[in-house]
Amino acid sequence: MREVARRFALAASLFVAVAPAAAQRATVATGTSGIVSAAHPLAADAGIAVLRAGGTAFDAAVAIAATLNVVEPNMSGIGGYGTILVYDARERRVHFLNPSGRIPRAVDSDAFRPPAPEWRENRRGAKAVSTPGNANAWETLWRRWGVRPWPTLFETAVRLAERGFPVSPALADAITSAWDDFPDDARRVYGRDGAPLAAGDSLVQRDLGHTLRRIAADGAAVVHGGSVGAAIDSVMRVKDGFLRISDLRENRAEWWDPISIRYRDHEIYTAAPPANAFDALVRLGLMSRFNARSLGHNSVRYLHRFAEATKHGFFVRLRWAGDPEVAQPPLDSLLSPGYWAAQVAAMDTARATPFAPPEWLPSEASHTTHFVVADRFGNIVSATQTLGNSFGARILVPRTGVWLNNSLAYSTFEPKGNPMDAHAGRRKLSGDVPVIIMKDGRPVAALGTPGGHTIGQTVPQMVMNLVDFGMDIGAALAAPRISFIEPNTLAVEAALPDSVRAGLAARGHALRVVNALGNAHGLSITWDAMGRPAVFSGAADPRGEGVARGLGGAR
Repeated sequence: MREVARRFALAASLFVAVAPAAAQRATVATGTSGIVSAAHPLAADAGIAVLRAGGTAFDAAVAIAATLNVVEPNMSGIGGYGTILVYDARERRVHFLNPSGRIPRAVDSDAFRPPAPEWRENRRGAKAVSTPGNANAWETLWRRWGVRPWPTLFETAVRLAERGFPVSPALADAITSAWDDFPDDARRVYGRDGAPLAAGDSLVQRDLGHTLRRIAADGAAVVHGGSVGAAIDSVMRVKDGFLRISDLRENRAEWWDPISIRYRDHEIYTAAPPANAFDALVRLGLMSRFNARSLGHNSVRYLHRFAEATKHGFFVRLRWAGDPEVAQPPLDSLLSPGYWAAQVAAMDTARATPFAPPEWLPSEASHTTHFVVADRFGNIVSATQTLGNSFGARILVPRTGVWLNNSLAYSTFEPKGNPMDAHAGRRKLSGDVPVIIMKDGRPVAALGTPGGHTIGQTVPQMVMNLVDFGMDIGAALAAPRISFIEPNTLAVEAALPDSVRAGLAARGHALRVVNALGNAHGLSITWDAMGRPAVFSGAADPRGEGVARGLGGAR
């Protein structure tokens, strides 16, 4: 019960209750030669600059990710991990690149459980640092499909790190929230006169700029065994963490086949295990058994059914998640129409059913970023990257500007040895759900979002907005959402009408009104009669500070 209570507290911290508010609208950007949507305007600009210079979506993805490391240092970066889904237009095939890597080989999960001394602190600090993998993933992506010179992809990130940029309101809030945990060298970078930087102040990160210059010159090996790796090893030894330079040297970004289901007349692709994205496809499969249009978008009947479906999706992830080398989830069953039909037949379409979880309750980080990019050929990258908590483990590696993740904090430590425990040497699991939607053999949309365990619930709602209700990408991202949170609460955005919330409550759902769920980014593509991309559209979630940028004018 103690673990259940801890998980509930983590989940509850993802949301902020507010008074009802009107639904927001997302601005849609268009282009004929490419599109980018990212969580910060400067990162979107970096991606567009690479596309304009003749780069592919894969080149642009590196530039976007590196720039996000600078302008959203609390969300993602060199010291983090993630999940990347790509579409190769030449092969006409979707691929999954896994940057999340393996848990350090020296990890002792007993350190995260009583009676170990400081077991609570260990779940947040140096011992919670897992092997970073993003830099290797950027280079792996570029080596397979990049066409622009590697050093040029870091020019914007280096310039912004060394010359500075204005702090956004969201970043200012994040710095203030984490300030008490910052080491002195971080306070010198992220503060002024002993106080946190405020919105509009200039943030200069010279050490990070120098690290990015070294990666631009010598590649990811600088982190995964070189001078930056040595600095990480050193600070981990000083702070008694488990991560070592040997883990960094052994790290590889791994290619996996994605998983997919047919939903209506579309194919929905996402990341395979070791990512925990399969629960999103289970939710869509269950909803495929209903006529969504006849139920009505965000009606009480529609949202009640999704609430019950999303509970079951949460159950299957809790029950079956794990390193596929150790225990492969039974995807042939979970992603089959027969399984969906059987589960829907047992669903109570009139009343909320109490959630009965397995014996463990995992969670993932809420402080994450997502971006999408497509180029003139129709290549696509849909990527989610994170540090775990905001500023990760709150460890800034001296003289590098690199924040280290606290990935292991989101393991499940009780009971000992469960599939979501911190198993030394096993693959790190993630709850990211980057998606590429195909129709008639061509990609028509790509999207994703941060949001912890709400990710696998937010993504299906956006997919249904596109496929079932014919929304454009902006409307699909902006529409109000719901999300189940354990043990038996339904988070509903304030933008949902009072009558809908009252109807859900009347069906037995314990509601919690929240301001926002997720911060999604998405794109869509229309194709001409010759099978070439004709128009790109992109949108950034109005819940966040991101933007979409299009390349090329109207034809």
